[in-house]
Amino acid sequence: MINLQGTKNNYTNALLAAAIFCCGSCNNATEQHTVSENLDTLNYTVEAAPEWDAMFNRKHGWFGGDGIFSIPLNGVDTFSSTDTATVAFLFSDSMIGDIENDSLQPGYSMIHNSVALLKGRQPADSNISFEYVKEPGNKPGTLFTPAMPPAEKGDIYWLGDGFVNTALDSSLFIFGYIIHNTTDNDWGFAETGNMLIEIPKNSKPPYTNYTQTPTPFFIKGASDTASDQGSFGAGIFVNTKEAGISNGDGYVYVYGVRGKQKNVMAARVKPAQFKQFDEWTFFDGTNWVKDITKAAAITDSASNELSVTPLPDGRYIMVFTVNGLGYDVGIRVGKSPVGPFGKVMKIWNSDTLKSMSKQIFSYNAKAHPALSKPGELLISYNVNSFDFHKEIKQFPDLYRPRFIRLKIEP
Repeated sequence: MINLQGTKNNYTNALLAAAIFCCGSCNNATEQHTVSENLDTLNYTVEAAPEWDAMFNRKHGWFGGDGIFSIPLNGVDTFSSTDTATVAFLFSDSMIGDIENDSLQPGYSMIHNSVALLKGRQPADSNISFEYVKEPGNKPGTLFTPAMPPAEKGDIYWLGDGFVNTALDSSLFIFGYIIHNTTDNDWGFAETGNMLIEIPKNSKPPYTNYTQTPTPFFIKGASDTASDQGSFGAGIFVNTKEAGISNGDGYVYVYGVRGKQKNVMAARVKPAQFKQFDEWTFFDGTNWVKDITKAAAITDSASNELSVTPLPDGRYIMVFTVNGLGYDVGIRVGKSPVGPFGKVMKIWNSDTLKSMSKQIFSYNAKAHPALSKPGELLISYNVNSFDFHKEIKQFPDLYRPRFIRLKIEP
């Protein structure tokens, strides 16, 4: 399962703590230019992160979910050795119930989104709480539900990425994908819209005071097919000093994924204008333009959830599951937040999941820079089954994130 490439780190811990996953500078312009042009290699090792796996391998209450975007609630989304800020994890479909002696007990249920709150950075059961609505009779309920058009009755939210916007009173913003049951495809569901969920600062679960606003960031695609539809919110990179990026350009980058080729698109906006949708611009391959239909593919073969993170040497790393579904966690190295990006490098293979069942697959890999140690990048990927309702009973711990640790030599 391990793909190794690289050598031991020669930097001191102090230097790494100052530089890790922020856009650093090389010793001179020539070195920086040489590094930034090298988009097809990266010196690294990779290993499992069992302590993070263990925290999400739970037997009571929340015992599974997909998504797992991580959001530091102080708005600083880079590593800081002294930072003890609470981190919120976002989940979409989530399982609630009890597992005893590796057997799923009657009475379990699925809700459509939930969160977990981790105090500090240590992956310990005592530091994390899982939050969802408690309905009458202590029945678990979904946190966020669509309440206005284009959503219809019975539609649900799956959650995209989010961030704490320090320029707008430190509100927490989350993308919500409107999901509608359908018979038009093999999956039985389809996205029909894109909403922005806003949670005021210092709010506590179950977040009864959140607001939701329709956005223009869902691309429906051709009228006779949904094969080229797309949506923004697949990943967010806050490139500001307030987020911990020392030489950031001051923009929030929001990534979208479109079509069967899993083409990645990019939008950007200043944090203070985040809710002013007419201020957003989209990268057309050369320039930033107002027309969302001109958004170009900055790369392909990605997954519907991903991450983009700056490296200390001035490059950027995109993390994703190769081609959306499968067993390979992949990375691409880019010259800027919108590329150009180099070739796919497969850093981890999870095909040992096949030993459980050939129906089980992984998807939606992404990085968690605020939870990463100096010189490393913590990465998660989700696990699911094409025969979910049968196999969750047989393998009740399958539907939870797994973690790996990518160690990078500057």
